[in-house]
Amino acid sequence: MAASHKARSLIVPGLAALVALAILIGLGTWQLQRKAWKEDLIAQIGARAYGEPGAIVPEADWASWRADQDEFRKVRLTGSFLHPFEAPVYGLAPGERQGAPIQGYYLITPLKLANGSIVMVNRGFVPTDLRDPARRPESQPQGEVTVTGLVRAPEARNPFTPSDDPARNQWFARDPQAIAAAHNLERVAPFLIDADASPNPGGWPRGGQTPLTLPNNHLQYAVTWFGIALTLIGVFTAFAWGG
Repeated sequence: MAASHKARSLIVPGLAALVALAILIGLGTWQLQRKAWKEDLIAQIGARAYGEPGAIVPEADWASWRADQDEFRKVRLTGSFLHPFEAPVYGLAPGERQGAPIQGYYLITPLKLANGSIVMVNRGFVPTDLRDPARRPESQPQGEVTVTGLVRAPEARNPFTPSDDPARNQWFARDPQAIAAAHNLERVAPFLIDADASPNPGGWPRGGQTPLTLPNNHLQYAVTWFGIALTLIGVFTAFAWGG
């Protein structure tokens, strides 16, 4: 009877321990998956982001464009900016001298190519007080320009991303197709270009905002979660035998 009573008394804590163990193992496994993803991303950046710039994928291939095959590739393209359609996308940039992040906007501007197609260019970051182009009139060069930068996929949205407000030109994701639709622009590339750090007239916007050095601590996180799982097993075993 005592053994049966003891077994019944372990049902609830045992179920709770199993649920916790499943969660901990799931978190550790997820971190291993993230590790593999991060290593692949670092390899892509290393293979594509340096050296001489190439051409963008031709318009005929835009419908089949894939980020995993092209993102972070260094490219150079020439066209004319459509400054009236400049879209300021809210974001943060690293503070100077490793200070606190600066709030401001990434300026996404359509670049019209010679063949009439359009590529959205993230020209760089401006602080909040320079959102209005009237406060930085030198920042909008006219005529033909050449842009060097990295191919980037549209910015992924998540449940915490606020909704854009095209009527007020307020944007919260670097999404070239959404910006194009708001301005009825056609023949727009499914990717965008992050301009490099070449200085712009007047000093703004500041390009070169793509992070090329990525931390990879996922193995450490995985070991931590699996270690907690082992500790849980040990604690529950001691509890069950000692109860």
